[in-house]
Amino acid sequence: MILLFCATLTYAQKGKVAQASSLFASGKLDEAKRLIDEAIVHQSCVNFDKAYFTKGQIYQAICESPIYKKLDPQALDKAWEAYQKVIELDEKNSYTKRLATQYQNLTVDYTNQAIDYYNVDDFKGALASFKRVLEIENSAIMTADAPAKVDTAIIFNAGIAAQKAGEFAEAEKYYKEALKYNYESARTYAFLTNVLKEQGKEEEAVSYLHKGYELFPENSFMLVELINYYLMGGQPEKAEVYLDAAIAQDPENASFYRAKGTLYEKMDQKEKAIEMYRKTLELDSTDFAAMFNISNLELSKVAEYHKKVNDIVDLDEYNKEITKVLDQYEALIVDFEKALSLKSDDKNTMMILKELYFKVRDRNPKYQKAFEDLNAKLGNSK
Repeated sequence: MILLFCATLTYAQKGKVAQASSLFASGKLDEAKRLIDEAIVHQSCVNFDKAYFTKGQIYQAICESPIYKKLDPQALDKAWEAYQKVIELDEKNSYTKRLATQYQNLTVDYTNQAIDYYNVDDFKGALASFKRVLEIENSAIMTADAPAKVDTAIIFNAGIAAQKAGEFAEAEKYYKEALKYNYESARTYAFLTNVLKEQGKEEEAVSYLHKGYELFPENSFMLVELINYYLMGGQPEKAEVYLDAAIAQDPENASFYRAKGTLYEKMDQKEKAIEMYRKTLELDSTDFAAMFNISNLELSKVAEYHKKVNDIVDLDEYNKEITKVLDQYEALIVDFEKALSLKSDDKNTMMILKELYFKVRDRNPKYQKAFEDLNAKLGNSK
């Protein structure tokens, strides 16, 4: 009787698997899920490959169904786990072809899941899903009858997700893999450069920047990155050729002329720098940096002249020249006031203006008043 009872119970549980499969086929996924969940935990189904294949089908369908998706947010991963169990139990490989069909759909499911995660800024979730797609595409099931698929778009997007997730070493791996398979887009080189820089690999980053620029000379990102690297590094003179190329591509872009002005400042070519800053202001009269820099360069010229005047011994000649100095300081007030109007909270500009007002305060009462007002403002600012 005991043996008969056990056999009957075993048959009943396997019967539930068959019922679950039938309900799955008819689209009744909620009932199918209930039955397979009950059956699969029973001892008689623990090593029953059909039970796990049926579970995989049901949970995969739940994931794909707008109606039943809420039954289990982890349905896709549970389907994947069920299929792994099928592979473990299927000693005769009788499920290989059927699994291949499910795996084809899994790549779509995991790709869609990755996009969903990405769209809600869950970049680690997106990365995990993209990695699963690559794992499926390279699995023994998918490569049984054909070579492994090289899905460069998924590889590249895995790199983006890894980069967004702050997994820079992972991102580097995927971007380099994309390049290995000739997925050579300007974005690949640009993103790879960024993740290398994030890891402190400056020299390698620059080498990829150069390669990217050679392949995509019209890409503004490559140009700007090369300009910034050399401009801010110890070899500013190397930035000039890239700045010229950038200006040739976009001659109305004021920022390129401002950058060239900065380059000439670093090279101690003040007149050329002033010329570039003037060109910047011709194209964009609201460019604070250009306005401030040109005013500051002119101020440095006056300051140098002032030092020479201070060395004059003859009193009459000194008085004559110091008047010229003050004239020039007074003329610069207009330029620095213009700069301050473009960026009203810039303390450097306010400090310089305060000093200029002080130098010429005896020439006009308005300068004394402006000095006092600015001094008070600076004193009250934090």
